[in-house]
Amino acid sequence: MATASANRNGAHKSPNLRASPSFKSKFPPSNIRRSAAAADSVSGRVRVAVRLRPRNTEELVADADFADCVDLQQELKRLKLRKNNWDSDTFEFDEVLTEFASQKRVYEVVAKPVVESVLEGYNGTVMAYGQTGTGKTYTLGRLGDEDTSARGIMVRAMEDILANISPETDSISVSFLQLYMESIQDLLNPANDNISIVEDQKTGDVSLPGVTVCEIRDQQSFIQLLRLGEAHRIAANTKLNTESSRSHAFLMVHVKKSVVDRDEFCLEAQNRSIGNLRPPILRKGKLIVVDLAGSERIHKSGSEGHMLEEAKSINLSLSALGKCINALAENSPHVPVRDSKLTRLLKDSFGGTSRTSLVITIGPSPRHRAETASTIMFGQRAMKVENMLKIKEEFDYKSLAKRLEMEIDKLMAENERQQKVYENEIERIRLEGQKRVAEAERNYVEALEEEKNKCQMDYMESIKKLEEKWTINQQKHAINAEVVELKRLLQDEVCLRKVAEDEIDNLKNQLFRFSKMELAGGNSDGFNLQQVLEEESCQKKKLEEEVRVLRSQLAQISIEANQPRSYPDGSNSTTPLLGLDSLEPLNQMQSRDGNNGERASITNLHEQVGLQKILSLLQSEDANVRIHAVKVVANLAAEEGNQEKIVEAGGLTSLLMLLRTYDDETICRIAAGAIANLAMNEANQELIMAQGGICLLAMTATVAEDPQTLRMVAGAIANLCGNDKLQIRLRSEGGIKALLGMVRCRHPDVLSQVARGITNFAKCESRASSQGSRYGRSLLIDDGALPWIVQNANSEASLIRRHVELALCHLAQHEVNAKDMISGGALWELVRISRDCSREDIKALARRTLTSSSSFQSELRRLRIEV
Repeated sequence: MATASANRNGAHKSPNLRASPSFKSKFPPSNIRRSAAAADSVSGRVRVAVRLRPRNTEELVADADFADCVDLQQELKRLKLRKNNWDSDTFEFDEVLTEFASQKRVYEVVAKPVVESVLEGYNGTVMAYGQTGTGKTYTLGRLGDEDTSARGIMVRAMEDILANISPETDSISVSFLQLYMESIQDLLNPANDNISIVEDQKTGDVSLPGVTVCEIRDQQSFIQLLRLGEAHRIAANTKLNTESSRSHAFLMVHVKKSVVDRDEFCLEAQNRSIGNLRPPILRKGKLIVVDLAGSERIHKSGSEGHMLEEAKSINLSLSALGKCINALAENSPHVPVRDSKLTRLLKDSFGGTSRTSLVITIGPSPRHRAETASTIMFGQRAMKVENMLKIKEEFDYKSLAKRLEMEIDKLMAENERQQKVYENEIERIRLEGQKRVAEAERNYVEALEEEKNKCQMDYMESIKKLEEKWTINQQKHAINAEVVELKRLLQDEVCLRKVAEDEIDNLKNQLFRFSKMELAGGNSDGFNLQQVLEEESCQKKKLEEEVRVLRSQLAQISIEANQPRSYPDGSNSTTPLLGLDSLEPLNQMQSRDGNNGERASITNLHEQVGLQKILSLLQSEDANVRIHAVKVVANLAAEEGNQEKIVEAGGLTSLLMLLRTYDDETICRIAAGAIANLAMNEANQELIMAQGGICLLAMTATVAEDPQTLRMVAGAIANLCGNDKLQIRLRSEGGIKALLGMVRCRHPDVLSQVARGITNFAKCESRASSQGSRYGRSLLIDDGALPWIVQNANSEASLIRRHVELALCHLAQHEVNAKDMISGGALWELVRISRDCSREDIKALARRTLTSSSSFQSELRRLRIEV
């Protein structure tokens, strides 16, 4: 018999949860579709296996002269219980396991079919029953720390469950408790020692609210839980067993497994649309492994005191279980389930919906023949119990919702990609349309230009003769105008001569009086007056000489003007004018403002006449005098050495007064240019602001239309924008608004100065933000400068483009401006600058700004743009 058992164990292979040949499963195949509302019911008898414990050392000594009281016929699945040497009783079981049966063999024939059922959605129970000390705990709860082949049913069942579930979709939870003296105690939380049993009134299912439930992810964590529970289980030393369990142990394993039918899986693989998605089936199986405390005879175990009370409680609960099994085996109308908490906990295992497998353990000793016979009869009665197995399935709506969310996210991402492709296509069509329109406009302009040229040629041919006649008449009018001008100059010189003569006479009289006073009192001022008199005499001689020259020139011009009249036929009309060279000194005096030596001449004039006298001419009633005077001041202000003298002499105040009081645009233009030159000095900038200069410049920018005037005003404001101290005041007095208002001119020079001013302002703001002296959004953005900056960031004029690109980079360095710049389209320009800018320093600044800003980086990642 031993040899046969060894051969059976050696030949047995462990397929992956395949039904054992000794326990033929009566469950329906897993590919049959089931309804969640009404599950199929299958009849399943309680399966019973008997396991014989080997003799221990004590039995080998005590029963040396006696044979074993049991004889196992493993091939026939029979057990013979000897009454004496010639008489015995024979019993049949579903499986007979000899003392040589391995733990693996025991698991495969007893527990493995139950584990398969649990994975298919049924409830399952594996229970060990027998006398104390016959190997129940060894069969069920052996951990196998020292020898892995000694692992019990609990450990092996969890290994198979973990191997056949998916961690992503399935879950396993475990509870471990004991029934000790009719009190349910949590082995994973010993403080929870009085757990109540709750029954569902509709379904009759038993639940234990408050028991500790632990999620299991791997085998190691499960073994740790078993070790913790065994440490808390109550055991005692009796005569029959050194570690006798004094309580019934329950290991409850809840398995939730998602199942997709093959037909549905194929259909879903062919069509992934949301309309064809069905909720997956969720199967809920519960495995209960019960290690019952061993029945014992008091006189044999030697229990007394508290251990006696424990033995009584154990025997009473086992007796109640036996009564229930007897009633179920005999189809009694009443089953006394409520006689014990043990029977209430096992209500589903016997006569319920669970697939139950019972292993009864017996010993070979003839001294315990009565206990062995009682255990065998318990197993025989249990084999008559029929359970109605019910699969527990329901739709997993949570999993379906998760799948739908993933599908929605996928569709949204695909929609976003298609939207981007659509926008790119629209942009391509728009650019192509613009290109075609531009080409048509260019062709139209070329045709129009050709027509214009043709008309101009005809026009030029028609007026060519008129131009020749007009030239002759113009020469005559020019000579007459020069004569008139010379006469006027001569009269002015005569008046000056008379004034000089009067002044000389006056000085002579004064000299005469002072001479007398000097002779009388020895006054030293006479010598100075004499020098003044001599200088005036020299000046008089020069004026007389100049008057003489002018008269000579006038006479010569008069003669030349009369010569054409003596030749009416025009034969001498091509003769060049005579005596014009004598006018050259005078012409040089009149055209000093336009010559290359203008600044040197003005400097000499400044030294000869004096700055105060020149500034006084700014208030002259003669417009020409004011214009010439302000030109002189403007040219003097262009030199840094003269700026301090002009400001000290009140020149800045006079220039601002011109802006305030005169409407002549020429005077305003030149005065604004002079103020722009003075504004290059930081000290003068504060004076200009203190005297209300920015308000006057803003007012001039509002009313002026001439591009050159606007260029001068914009240049002055641009210089003031470069001062860190004047930012707030400059903006509050309308400086930024004035700059933005001047872009209406659209003249490149004006736009260049506006861009320079915005760049200076942005640079000062960036510097103040980095130093921590300024917070908040840029004042340029508050005043609405960002749209114009973005619009001109790619201007065809290189100077405007360079200033605007630099302004964008400085604005982007402050994180608080990022949101407005992204919504305003500045991010795209920054990306373009970082890639295509001709200036390497500006390109590097743009790239560094984009990579350092978290807002820009987030938007670039969203748009999938790499810098």
